[in-house]
Amino acid sequence: MNQSEWPLWEVFIRSKQGLDHKHVGSLHAADAQMAIQNARDVYTRRQEGISIWVVESKHVHASNPDDAEAFFDPANDKVYRHPTFYQVPNSIKHM
Repeated sequence: MNQSEWPLWEVFIRSKQGLDHKHVGSLHAADAQMAIQNARDVYTRRQEGISIWVVESKHVHASNPDDAEAFFDPANDKVYRHPTFYQVPNSIKHM
């Protein structure tokens, strides 16, 4: 397999301050190990990350933007799922 045939990988980095991984970009690599090494070299040059995830792009599935209204609207009638629906007692601090 030559370099022009390498699969595309999505890169996620966990920062030192965060608990979640954030998508930072994409790159081509021959396999997962090479993708992790390349992601380290490209996306963590300033030592901002503590964990790297790579996922081959063909394994990422997404909702269709054209279906967004029908897909997400059912949640609009469930206001109790939103944190602003609830009153927080004054006795609870630092929330």
